[in-house]
Amino acid sequence: MSLPTPRPRRRPRSSRRLSAVATAAVVALTAGTLLAAITPATALVRTHGGDDTAPHVTAPRVLAELRDDEVAALGPEHAEEHARMRAAVRGIGDYPQTTRVNRLNALTDSQTRTNAGFDPTVFGAFKEYFPSPDFGDHIALLPTGKVLVFSFERIESNPEKEPAPTQTTGKENAGRAYLWDPAKGFGADAFTKVTPPVVDMPDGLNQPRPAPFFCAGHSFLPNGMLGVFGGNLGGNGGTGAKLSLIFDPWTETWTRNPDMSVGRWYPSVVTGADGRQLIMSGQSELGWGTPTPVVERFPAKGYDVPQTKTQVPRNTPVDRFKADAPFSLDYPHLFSLRDGNVYGFGRQAGEQWLFDPVAETRSDLTARPDGHKRNYGSAVMLPGGVNGPDSALILGGDRDNPSTLRFSNGNWTAEKSRAFGRTQDDTLLMPDGTLMTVNGAYDIRDYGNGPYNPNADLKYRQTELRDAQGNWKLGPVQRLPRGYHSNAVVLPDGRVMVTGDELQQLANDPDINDDMNGTIEIYEPAYLHQNNRPSLDRAPTGAIGYDKKFLVTTSTPERAAKAVLLAPTTSTHSVNTSQRHLELRLSSRAGNRLEFQAPPDAKAAPPGWYMLFLLNDQGVPSVAQWVQLSSSA
Repeated sequence: MSLPTPRPRRRPRSSRRLSAVATAAVVALTAGTLLAAITPATALVRTHGGDDTAPHVTAPRVLAELRDDEVAALGPEHAEEHARMRAAVRGIGDYPQTTRVNRLNALTDSQTRTNAGFDPTVFGAFKEYFPSPDFGDHIALLPTGKVLVFSFERIESNPEKEPAPTQTTGKENAGRAYLWDPAKGFGADAFTKVTPPVVDMPDGLNQPRPAPFFCAGHSFLPNGMLGVFGGNLGGNGGTGAKLSLIFDPWTETWTRNPDMSVGRWYPSVVTGADGRQLIMSGQSELGWGTPTPVVERFPAKGYDVPQTKTQVPRNTPVDRFKADAPFSLDYPHLFSLRDGNVYGFGRQAGEQWLFDPVAETRSDLTARPDGHKRNYGSAVMLPGGVNGPDSALILGGDRDNPSTLRFSNGNWTAEKSRAFGRTQDDTLLMPDGTLMTVNGAYDIRDYGNGPYNPNADLKYRQTELRDAQGNWKLGPVQRLPRGYHSNAVVLPDGRVMVTGDELQQLANDPDINDDMNGTIEIYEPAYLHQNNRPSLDRAPTGAIGYDKKFLVTTSTPERAAKAVLLAPTTSTHSVNTSQRHLELRLSSRAGNRLEFQAPPDAKAAPPGWYMLFLLNDQGVPSVAQWVQLSSSA
């Protein structure tokens, strides 16, 4: 049953006034805040209506690369994507270093000017911006507090060309990964290289290299380890790899397991109530245009689900789930809701399914009522109180449509829309139960002025914030416009880390020849600019059983109104299957000791590691402590 929506409260005068400032800011950004410093060059003229049959005009250099055989085999849309990649490879000369510096300076200046109109106590504020050694196309907040970022070794530094080795076979098609330790700040020593296993991929070239796991899928196991499945073998528009990997946050090492039965490039992975991971979709080992319907499970039945830090799944295979998942497009949103079932929300309106992990069956859900395909856009399980989420919110993925749709109890309902449509966005669950959208673009590799033109429609830099009543308001702007392959996570101290989008990072790199390929930006939510932050001093270090009571201590008991669990993010391509928000039942108070009761069962909160926050009566959170929920505790 869905929770009732509280009656909206009238906003303070200052909030109403600044919302008008926010609206004006997005108009100014749309009009071209940086035109004085960056003049967009329209490399591609495209017109789109609200449906998939609207007229479409393509740049001559892309038309010249179109192949009749690909149009016949893949259809016009996919054939054009291939043509764009070829056009980019043949593209214009190198990208001037002076342009990179000028772009970054202009974006920095416009961010400062625009954000001067936003009160940090109402809208929060962007703070640090610093280089990272990785693009951050994939991201995972680990239960050690460190952040794993991983992607690929670039084959191109010109942002007007494709930097990823999608079409590359052999040793140049390699993966890379780093750990960022927020406790060490943003110097070079804050990053540690954690190279994936060296693999001789089955391409016949006998060129071992770090596993090319970019555009894989991932989710957490109950012991805090990250399962990573799939990747890119190279060639044929993107060929699915069969890789099955584990990253151990406790030893900071990778383990390779037996391959999956099918290749997967752009799959989705979700952890269910039993702690096992379901792996769906992705382009197969036959190349682009061959999404696999095969569903696989890790660990396979007959193998233990790892519960402790020392249980590293080694030589652990996947097995085949009995039901198929015939998603025609990749990276579906997968969520394990409070009934224990996995809900698959595909990008095509009619591909919405329920998967029963126990019976291993698939059944139809009501088609999404917008009737259109949604490209890569965010979705999130909404807070569901102490019993876990029972509904999901589908956002983004349609540049022409700002609407948001809620799925609950088998039905779709329209929620309040955001300010404008965007794809490639990331929407985060915050400790106080509100939502925050960052990042976004016009389309894949398109920021509003044609593919592989990094000059962006700057409205996509603007954040949007959703309160507990479902109202959205525009917030401050991030420095870079980040679209395809962008990511964001809520950190244990309540800040938000924003990263990703290799094209924008290459286009704004002040030193393209150093080893720092990416960037990270830190946002401080409004609650960090308010007073009376509670203190969470101690929490259980051992695993907590479901429905069990446990104690925490606080030196500020008068500020501790409630406690919540927030699951850590692991995401890519706007797909985030892991984040989850639950309230905890308060059993008793005694001085600085608070007794809470864990979620009722694993359906409410799958086994694993969670951030435990104390919140005051205004929703201001403490710094989190990590706790583990376990069925075997």
